[in-house]
Amino acid sequence: MHVTDPEVLRFIADTEAAYPAEANGATAQDNRRMYDAMCAVFRASRPAGLPVRDESVAGVPVRRYTPEGAHARPFLLYSHGGGFVVGGLDSHDDVCAELAVATGCEVISVDYRLAPEHLFPAQIDDVAAVWSVEAADGRQGIAIGDSAGGNLSAGLCFRMRRTGGPMPLAQVLIYPGLGGDMDAPSYIDNAEAPMLRTQDLKTYAGMLTGGDMELRRSNPEISPLVAQSFAGLPPAFIVTADIDPLRDDGPAYLKALQAEGIDAEWRNEPQLIHGYLRARHSSARAAESFRVICNWINAFLAR
Repeated sequence: MHVTDPEVLRFIADTEAAYPAEANGATAQDNRRMYDAMCAVFRASRPAGLPVRDESVAGVPVRRYTPEGAHARPFLLYSHGGGFVVGGLDSHDDVCAELAVATGCEVISVDYRLAPEHLFPAQIDDVAAVWSVEAADGRQGIAIGDSAGGNLSAGLCFRMRRTGGPMPLAQVLIYPGLGGDMDAPSYIDNAEAPMLRTQDLKTYAGMLTGGDMELRRSNPEISPLVAQSFAGLPPAFIVTADIDPLRDDGPAYLKALQAEGIDAEWRNEPQLIHGYLRARHSSARAAESFRVICNWINAFLAR
């Protein structure tokens, strides 16, 4: 599959100028430096008047975006993408700010610990720790994230099911990696896709687990699709990019949830590639996808 949309092609060129494909093979420190520089190229200004503050919850750094009236609505716990190795509060700052304004919900962005300095389960431990504090005393929320953050959002639901903690109202997963079958068509057809290659996924998985790939084959908190049961999980909205090795994880998760009678929807975005949220101000396709995600949250909360 090939990208032909000129706006998406321009986004790829602008991204690769700051973050070349070989960055995924660099040291974690160099990878982060290049990733942060690339994110800065696309970062939009926050909507005017939006209160934002940095703080610590359960010892984990977070950034809180609180539009007027947000406390009357459930919150959104946002886990950023970046292969569990790169990214942080700044890399997805504008996404979180715009999400807060579009939904009227407080967005809490989690600056979870990164691999390889911190191996699994440090990342899901941090997300679960913040969630457990924020969801205490009956406060309700939705787990949302992109890429690795989509994985963490789904993993959070499995963690809460295992521990009996407060379950998210819903899981919103944006081009997530869910531990799917690497022999599935998208992993093969999109093996050399722009922005994310199948080999990159293997590299990041090794860094996350310290090379213990048995974890990926057996633990649904790192690979949700290996779960023996999907019962008791919340409704899901799954969005995938068509030209992305991870695409087929989306319908696989959809099918698993629906088999348990769980309300789940999947939307696949033609011509879009992994990481396209950063293109929402330069690509009509990406802008529409972001609008649909926000609208889904609003419609879900209005049920």
